[in-house]
Amino acid sequence: MEIRKVQVTGGSSYTISLPKTWIDSLKIKKNDPLGIIIRQDGTLIISPFIAREKNQSVKTFETDAKTEEDLVFRSLIGAYIAGYKVIKVVSKVEIPARIRRAIKEFCQITIGPEVIEETVNLVITKDLLNPSEMPFDKTIQRMHIIIKNMYRDVITAFVEKDPVLAENIITNDNEVDRLHWLVMRQANLISHDIKVAEKMGETLWSASHYTMISKLFERIADHTCRIARKVIDLADEKIDQSAITDEIVNVGDIAINILTDGVDAFFEQNIESSNDNIKKGKDLIGRCEKIMNQILAKRGSVALPLSGIVESILRIGEYSTDLSEYVIDYLIGEETK
Repeated sequence: MEIRKVQVTGGSSYTISLPKTWIDSLKIKKNDPLGIIIRQDGTLIISPFIAREKNQSVKTFETDAKTEEDLVFRSLIGAYIAGYKVIKVVSKVEIPARIRRAIKEFCQITIGPEVIEETVNLVITKDLLNPSEMPFDKTIQRMHIIIKNMYRDVITAFVEKDPVLAENIITNDNEVDRLHWLVMRQANLISHDIKVAEKMGETLWSASHYTMISKLFERIADHTCRIARKVIDLADEKIDQSAITDEIVNVGDIAINILTDGVDAFFEQNIESSNDNIKKGKDLIGRCEKIMNQILAKRGSVALPLSGIVESILRIGEYSTDLSEYVIDYLIGEETK
């Protein structure tokens, strides 16, 4: 770090000289305008990029007649998360219909990208979303609402043995995935462009924690879908164990309440509540293990899917407990700053 003293000119203007190496590297000339960004922590950011846009980041994927559509789809998701604004899919021959379907699915399952140009051997997508329009806190709240509704529905499907409702829950997992990818993308953009961070009012510190929370939500949604699949497996089975069913519902309620309390503690910045939530998670482990032993002792064709449901409820409780630990780390870190 270079230390430079502040000078006073004209009696009322404060000035500081800029490093010559920085000036030369950016080819800044006399009378060129520079932007000054005042951050919340008092730091000043000096940017030369105010009169011109930075070159938009572009990623190009080359394909041919043998390219697998799954690879194209995964590559597009990877480029989206990495923060590329413009993505091109090119081919020396005509792009097959299956590849075009993969590109269309990518645009449907992500937030922002749209096809802006399409020819026989070229498809271009561009992200039209302004990052500041989807702040992290709103995205996390939206994910929580979707997961909570999915979870309540899957418990209802379990009790009422409703495979149709269970199928709908699995479909809703796509909405959680697309929001998780958005969080990952915006976190990457913040790490590469200070102006995005300023527009969103976030820092690398906060972005990293939102990313961790989003990942936990994505895993909780996955386990909710696993429960739904077990419910479908049990649709034609007779469960003559009402006491165990009630116990599963009870621990299920505890698990989702730990998640909800953890989210509330995060937005209320409540460390004590987060700590209490961690204790609830430890109690849940013991209750789930007890139910698992009861199920395995009964055996029968329903034992495996029932134990799978309890296992996923336990994982949801553990991930929700992890959330409370992240909240404590984040809030203490905020106090330190």
